[in-house]
Amino acid sequence: MLLLPLLLKATLLHLASGSYHPFHNGFYYNHIMNDNSDEQDKVDYFSGSRLVVEASRDPIYSYNGANVTLPCRYRYEPDQEPKRKIRIKWSKLRDDYTKERDVMVAVGKTYVAFGDFKGRVHIRQAGEASWHEASLVISDVRLKDDGKFRCEVIDGLEDESDIVDLRLQGIVFPYQPPRGQYRLNFHEAEQVCQDQGAILANFNQLFQAWSEGLDWCNAGWLADGTVQYPIRLPRKPCGGVHLAPGIRSYGPRHRHLHRFDAFCFSSALRGEVFYLDRPARMTLEEAKQSCQDAGAEIARVGQLYSAWKFAGLDRCNAGWLADGSVRYPIVTPRANCGPAEPGVRSFGFPRKGRFGVFCYRER
Repeated sequence: MLLLPLLLKATLLHLASGSYHPFHNGFYYNHIMNDNSDEQDKVDYFSGSRLVVEASRDPIYSYNGANVTLPCRYRYEPDQEPKRKIRIKWSKLRDDYTKERDVMVAVGKTYVAFGDFKGRVHIRQAGEASWHEASLVISDVRLKDDGKFRCEVIDGLEDESDIVDLRLQGIVFPYQPPRGQYRLNFHEAEQVCQDQGAILANFNQLFQAWSEGLDWCNAGWLADGTVQYPIRLPRKPCGGVHLAPGIRSYGPRHRHLHRFDAFCFSSALRGEVFYLDRPARMTLEEAKQSCQDAGAEIARVGQLYSAWKFAGLDRCNAGWLADGSVRYPIVTPRANCGPAEPGVRSFGFPRKGRFGVFCYRER
């Protein structure tokens, strides 16, 4: 029974000696993230203010080659100035949110960018009263930039974040190689899309294309390794007549063994696509040379689709493209120019023949 009073007395003596951390708001932590001095450990306390991070609720739209700002800002409630160096971190999310890719980290005016974002990103410096700026400026937007970004603000142990959705204005197009239908594994599908000035489409891009009218009965790879296809008009060979319109899915497939077509995504162009012809038309090699003579290069499939959608390219003359296919874009359907719907018509991959050519030139 004498032990309890002795313990109480020892505790009171320890508190009276002052060799304890003062109580403030229930928390303390060592100032190790924001202090580079060699002094003894400092102690920082939560001030009672709440850190609030706010990003754009609406998607931010851009296109390939443009500059774009992803809005994000932060403040304290009640209002106060930061007492430490604030860290701002931007990262890019995967579609399934399982892994993030670092974009940049900034402390004050010092920042480090990562991967292919090096030299293309910085934090916007302008701000508003009561709000502090954390917006990310991306220069020379690329096709792979499409997706969700996390804006994270770190103040000591306080860490708040929000999500910004960057969507590129673009077009999804199905692609089959010269060898024919269902010849591509996942990695080959990635490569053929890149060869055509595009990337593998993601599900959101395919869904948007379906909502705008894309109907295609051949299954193709998407960027997440799934195989899907969009159907507007249900029919027997395309999943059956009793299924509702929508995106049909085969789910994830083996990326090396299974073979399908590809759905590629291309965005608006920084240059122009134009048509060249000769009275006797051209072989593929002659077509490539004609584009070079005009200070251009033979256009790729993704460039032709982009010019058709975003520049209104309308030509009822078939022309060579870089992959050896022959196609032509129709904005206004008319007699002798194919079906009654707008689109890019294809003659496939002729081994022989003479045609015009579509060229691409940077502005």
